[in-house]
Amino acid sequence: MSLDSVRDFFTTHAPDIHIIELETSTATVALAAEAHGVEPGRIAKTLGLKIGELEVLLVARGDARLDNKKLKATFGGKAKMLDGERVQLLTSHPVGGVCPFGLATPMPVYCDCSLKAFDEVLPAAGAIHSAVRITPQRLAELVEAQWVDVCQEPTE
Repeated sequence: MSLDSVRDFFTTHAPDIHIIELETSTATVALAAEAHGVEPGRIAKTLGLKIGELEVLLVARGDARLDNKKLKATFGGKAKMLDGERVQLLTSHPVGGVCPFGLATPMPVYCDCSLKAFDEVLPAAGAIHSAVRITPQRLAELVEAQWVDVCQEPTE
């Protein structure tokens, strides 16, 4: 179970972090924001991308949109979204529960600087009804992510 791999990750690396499990789905940014009572930007969405042969995870604020020019400049090629089946194979997490914790396959993780607008964000925790509350800096440290600037500025 994907939630179990995330639980194991936090038991080992950050036992002070509590996984929040809800009865309602948090599978989209809008659903997660409503369920947790926060603005959509505070939901940290995790996207699977492929650039050439490189497959990576990118964590960004929930209301951010990718900027193709910035992606190409940062990664040296055009980025394509991985399909849900491939993401689940690489991470063990279903779409709607994808996060950079407890991955089935080690892979590079990047955090977009858009997350730094918040003191606390809520990424999923391996299931469509789970999340954690964490600072962007701690999130990046725990998953050894590199910071990048690949999103457009959110519009109001």
